[in-house]
Amino acid sequence: MRTKLAAGNWKMNGLTQALSELSGMEEAAKGASEVLICPPFTLVGAAANVAKGIAIGGQDCHAESSGAHTGDVSAAMLKDCGATHVIVGHSERRTDHDERDEDVRAKCAAAWGAGLVVVLCVGESLDEREASNTLDIIGGQLAKSVPDGATGHNLVIAYEPIWAIGTGKVPTTDQIGEVHDFMRARLEKRFGEGVGRSVRLLYGGSVKPSNAAEIFAVSNVDGALVGGASLKAADFVPIIDALNAAP
Repeated sequence: MRTKLAAGNWKMNGLTQALSELSGMEEAAKGASEVLICPPFTLVGAAANVAKGIAIGGQDCHAESSGAHTGDVSAAMLKDCGATHVIVGHSERRTDHDERDEDVRAKCAAAWGAGLVVVLCVGESLDEREASNTLDIIGGQLAKSVPDGATGHNLVIAYEPIWAIGTGKVPTTDQIGEVHDFMRARLEKRFGEGVGRSVRLLYGGSVKPSNAAEIFAVSNVDGALVGGASLKAADFVPIIDALNAAP
């Protein structure tokens, strides 16, 4: 039985006072689902110190454990300041920093080496969706971005259609289900039925309290990676509650 996961990606948002939002999420985090918040690097250590019942993660890591990489943060550094998870391969990293699947794969391996759980993002652009290339794109990203050695304990996959992130546009439940079922089948084929069925699959892209329950009812959706709606407890708690109530 996979434990459902409500993950929040704060992106480049949040000063110290934003940590007060974590206390408002703690009661909901006592439910059946796991709750993860990934604040900016500047808040990871402080968040890990104050969070109760909420896991804390980073939003990215470097593939090397140390060295002359000004401005970067290693997986070991995240682990050292209390993080348990890290996001890799987010579309904003792939686009803004020209990250390739091979870069994401190296970061994933580095995170595993440091003992972090990886939330690995995949997703297609609007042009790729309209050209009916979605499954080819997702399949290629899974094959190239995920290293050997994946398990249900060290890997979470988040499907985030790029065209739905922060736009208010959401795929139909049939479209979400098609991709999630496809990802499950690909993971089972590559890693075996046991591992393939144990990896949690999240949906991300304009998840809100108003649509969360419908999304969580879709086949092979084990939770969500939430952006803007995770910044405030008032917005994120209803999403967590919907996941706790999901079948």
